[in-house]
Amino acid sequence: MSALPDLAPLAWVVLGIAACIVGFSKTALPGANTVSIAIFAAILPAKQSTGALLLLLIVGDAFAVWAYRKHASWPTMLRLAPAVVAGLVLGAVFLAFADDDWVRRVIGAILLLVVAFTMWRRYFSLGRGTTASRGSADGAAPPAGAGSATGRGLAGSLGYGSLAGFTTMVANAGGPVMSMYFLAMKFPVQAFLGTAAWFFAIINIAKLPFSVSLGLIDASSLALDLVLVPGVVIGAVLGRWIAMRIKQRVFERAVLAVTILAALYLVIF
Repeated sequence: MSALPDLAPLAWVVLGIAACIVGFSKTALPGANTVSIAIFAAILPAKQSTGALLLLLIVGDAFAVWAYRKHASWPTMLRLAPAVVAGLVLGAVFLAFADDDWVRRVIGAILLLVVAFTMWRRYFSLGRGTTASRGSADGAAPPAGAGSATGRGLAGSLGYGSLAGFTTMVANAGGPVMSMYFLAMKFPVQAFLGTAAWFFAIINIAKLPFSVSLGLIDASSLALDLVLVPGVVIGAVLGRWIAMRIKQRVFERAVLAVTILAALYLVIF
């Protein structure tokens, strides 16, 4: 444990809370992990915070995949794959040169635009009250071809996929982007969480070689995560319990609220 960073007791408590939020976001409220991004960045050096958080996200992914392994929409992920890979590569190149503050603001602005576009398509262009899954807690994955025009179209897959790859590589902030995509696809709660679980499990593992080569993960990151992993587990269990009971409309509104708050934080701070 000699590689552990020298932090004040209060800092460890706050990091523990952030770890719980990571687990909770993976099994109940995708996008909430942006709060953890802010906490880690405030306490740890930028590179160390990104690497340490990535490893905790992977632990959370494992719990989410186990909890929702039967509810993923694989056709959706296959449509997104080429654009996501392109976004990851672009993000890795961008991360090597860009200033951290400027990057956060760009990502925040992108998220706000994505939220605005998704809400417009979902609630105005498609009409209020037309969402088949609204008010339903059905956990089944949607049938092939389900979802809005925003999600099904090539432009939607390319746009959301590339943005997700870019933002997750640069700042571990792909969750809000994909939350908006899955809302546009009108997924019920468990299909939403199952697809997100598998999607980010694959993406975060794919990010490991980039992160190691950029020096974002080191012995200190590994030691820190060993201490914080129990928090991820607690948050994941709590999130699973809540997700099994939450109503569809409440879930959708919570996802939108968390995404907007995350985007505003990235733009302002």
